[in-house]
Amino acid sequence: MKTAIFLNAIRNRSNLRFLYGLTEVYLEPYYITMEGTGKKVIYGRVKRTNEIRKFEYEKIANIRVLNNFRFSPIIPIIPQAS
Repeated sequence: MKTAIFLNAIRNRSNLRFLYGLTEVYLEPYYITMEGTGKKVIYGRVKRTNEIRKFEYEKIANIRVLNNFRFSPIIPIIPQAS
């Protein structure tokens, strides 16, 4: 069920609000993946920061999709040495 909510939010570029442990998080979701240990995780940018963070599915609760707020993904461009 979490995967469907996250995929829908990623496709529609909607922000998410959820509890991660006991902390409330506002997130711009980027992608979902499976770690080498077999745990599902979601990567995204925490609101009001430039940091991309990883969140484990098992610690996420009370997910809300914020349809009023849309975002454009920020993809950092790293210059390559020539």
